[in-house]
Amino acid sequence: MPRTSLKFAAAIVMATAFSSLALAQATAPAKTADTAKGKILVDAKGMALYTFDKDSAGKSACNGPCAVNWPILAAGADAKASGDWSVITRDDGSKMWAYKGKPLYTFKQDAAPGEVKGDGFLNGAWHVAKP
Repeated sequence: MPRTSLKFAAAIVMATAFSSLALAQATAPAKTADTAKGKILVDAKGMALYTFDKDSAGKSACNGPCAVNWPILAAGADAKASGDWSVITRDDGSKMWAYKGKPLYTFKQDAAPGEVKGDGFLNGAWHVAKP
């Protein structure tokens, strides 16, 4: 293979790798933020994300009235698991994001980014999600 063709092929491989990396970073379901509780996971609006002690790995136990107060971090129909991130199908058929197997939620009483009112709620069963 001529040297020019090898350089061109290498350039295409690198461009594909970098664009895939950028796409993966751009579509992450959450990001991190510094709060009074330290560095935590937050949604796209900067709202704190929480985990629930009654959940089991890959399974949400927060349904019905619980889900009204603790809205899920919803995953789109085309969402794909990647690294520590997975997609869980809930009892009602909706999909939500999980981090390291733990389903993620927001808290209805958090009104602004950075608020962590749900941490320790329900006798300590709710926790801010840590990266």
